[in-house]
Amino acid sequence: MSEKHEFRKQVLSCRDALGAAQRASLSETITARVLALTSYASARCVMAYMSIGSEFETAAFVSDLRAQGKTLVLPRAPRGARALELYAVGDPERDLSPGVWGIPEPRPDVCRAVALDEIDFALVPGVAFTARGERLGYGGGFYDQLIARFSRRPPLVAAAFSVQILPELPVTERDQKVDLVVTENATYSRET
Repeated sequence: MSEKHEFRKQVLSCRDALGAAQRASLSETITARVLALTSYASARCVMAYMSIGSEFETAAFVSDLRAQGKTLVLPRAPRGARALELYAVGDPERDLSPGVWGIPEPRPDVCRAVALDEIDFALVPGVAFTARGERLGYGGGFYDQLIARFSRRPPLVAAAFSVQILPELPVTERDQKVDLVVTENATYSRET
């Protein structure tokens, strides 16, 4: 596990070194590439996440899917639980509150719970990726567990800056791959 920790530390340092203006510009380019995906265009129910820190900025993606009339689904990590719960969010301004790690999460008192089989497209966060779709998350295993629970797996797409793409990652059989990794200058398809 310390090898994964070192990889996370290095990639996060590179990602954090991108300036705010550069991250915004790269995020705009990446968002346009994700919005152009056929799998996104045909999706009605889209799982996303609210970005924090130096992550790919998801605000424009979330805004587009709402403008398109798609259902926005966001994860919630209940305090003390080791599994994500999914909720449909009507208005992010109104329906979210800071979660366990300060990440904006759906309020279960105003948002409807969503079953995994309702999801048509999923935008998945991560620290680092390979061109083969391998994913290194933040270390909690939340998304690996969530992905493993899908009986009908939707397209899993990661939006990342090119500094997050590495030739190799220390992955195990528990680590779930994504189907596509979209950066500002390339789209990588998963090896099956």
